[in-house]
Amino acid sequence: MPIRLLSSDVSSQIAAGEVVERPASVVKELTENALDAGAKNISISIADAGRTLVEVADDGFGIPADELELAAARHATSKLTQSADLFRISTLGFRGEALASIGSISQMTITSRIAAAKEGARIKVDGGIFGKVEKVGAPVGTVLRVENLFYNVPARLKFLKADVTEKRAVDSLVTRYALAYPNVRFKVTDGKQITLQTAGDGDRRSILAALYGVDVAKQMLEVMAMEDGLSLTGFISPISLTRSNRREITFFVNGRWVQEFSLTTALLQAYHTLLMVGRYPLTALFLEVAPEDVDVNVHPTKAEVRFKSQDKIFSFVQRSARKALLAYTPVASVSPQLWGSRNVPTERREVGIDWSIAHEDQLLVNSDQLSVDSDQSSVISGQPQDEIVNRKSEIENRSFGGVPLLRLIGQIGSTYIVAEGPDGLYLIDQHAAHERVLFEKLMAQHGTKQIPSQSLLSPEVVTLPPQSAKALMPQLPFLNHFGFEVEEFGTNTFQVRAMPVLFAGGDPASALRALVEDFEEDETPLQSEIEAKLAARVCKRLAVKGGQTLTNEEQRALINDLENCQSPRTCPHGRPTMIHLSVDTLEKQFGRRGAR
Repeated sequence: MPIRLLSSDVSSQIAAGEVVERPASVVKELTENALDAGAKNISISIADAGRTLVEVADDGFGIPADELELAAARHATSKLTQSADLFRISTLGFRGEALASIGSISQMTITSRIAAAKEGARIKVDGGIFGKVEKVGAPVGTVLRVENLFYNVPARLKFLKADVTEKRAVDSLVTRYALAYPNVRFKVTDGKQITLQTAGDGDRRSILAALYGVDVAKQMLEVMAMEDGLSLTGFISPISLTRSNRREITFFVNGRWVQEFSLTTALLQAYHTLLMVGRYPLTALFLEVAPEDVDVNVHPTKAEVRFKSQDKIFSFVQRSARKALLAYTPVASVSPQLWGSRNVPTERREVGIDWSIAHEDQLLVNSDQLSVDSDQSSVISGQPQDEIVNRKSEIENRSFGGVPLLRLIGQIGSTYIVAEGPDGLYLIDQHAAHERVLFEKLMAQHGTKQIPSQSLLSPEVVTLPPQSAKALMPQLPFLNHFGFEVEEFGTNTFQVRAMPVLFAGGDPASALRALVEDFEEDETPLQSEIEAKLAARVCKRLAVKGGQTLTNEEQRALINDLENCQSPRTCPHGRPTMIHLSVDTLEKQFGRRGAR
């Protein structure tokens, strides 16, 4: 096949593929252009998740009428004049490709007016074909209307995801820019509904409150650090406020949203040893670097950067975040006296084992041996004889494919429960075990017409980020079936009026947030899978936590409930609930049987 030059329309569409991946890409490019134009008010409207309409209106400098056609041409920009400017870029845009790329794969209309002009001008670009510039009445600023995105590239159109996913991408993007530019008033409209609106008063914490709710905004820790020409400002979450993924870790470099692995790694290093595995902080950090010390000309989307002094930046971010974290949430210290002798309460707690009845522990396997005398039964795990006898019927028909009947020994570190079985020692993770118990109880009630619920004395109002609110809306019918009574209570706000009786006393706000924080963008499970996932998430959030002290009665009740579970050895998410150390293993470890 002979080599030939590509036609201009084909090359434009190829170039557009590097810049415009989805409707959120259009919003990003147009929003950055508005910010570069000095806009103080930016209004964004979308329809059909951006497929049929994306409109961005601003009150910036505007575009002169005689430059309007040139603005939509490829490689046309007002932000660079010579190649040397590439090494000191201080604007968000500089490639001169965004409008040309968007215009080649949509029906685009640009209306703009500068302050010195009495009237504005308008031009239409249909699939890369330019119309004539027309004079129109218009306010100072620019309105860029993009209709029927990818209409002439159907192969790209069919790869767009579900509407709720594309809407979340737009909301997530604008949310980040609202935090980065608190002096700019942002407004996002989806149809007739306003999904995001900020005051533009420069107060980032008030924006956090609008996006995540007042409770979250109050908990966020402020970061302010300057060192050797570097500046880091913004907010990080305390160790008590985390997410199950990295989506809420946001970095801006010189006002540009970047997804830089080294910055994320530096932040996570600041939290090293302070967070549970699989938990991540909620972060909005803004790094200022001399323009000549950062290269933004790495990728067409401008989402990647390279630093001249990578190690210096890494160390600065890590130390600054760690300093703020420890300043607000100091690490608890342990008194030296806890390691030595100390006064103990006069009331003695019996947690030891009476080894004189060790052989009779076989009663846990052979139910006919449960008829022991009252003195011995009171020693075994401190349970009264009638309680053991009452459990005899449970054991006679019980399958030992799960776990055997266990005898409570005690709690370690307010996190693990130690129990003895007929075949050795069991260490039980109280959080994972309680997750399993709650999950199976909830799913057992799931077969009923309506899971029993209990009204709250005072309804709980929860504010979610725009993208999370949209993710929650389709799940409301499932929540109602599970005994929750949740209803909309304003923009991105919900009211919890009732909870399942099983979770009485739990935190409604935590339960609601748990439902949305883990959803993947393209998650489309069957209805039964959705219900199981919802149940698992709620149970995870409302189960007892590690570090929570339980009474002997609570520990014993948890063990009894776990014994009766169908799948007692893992939590609903697959983590083990217990570790088993057999008698044989213990004897090997202590050298009683020698090496084998």
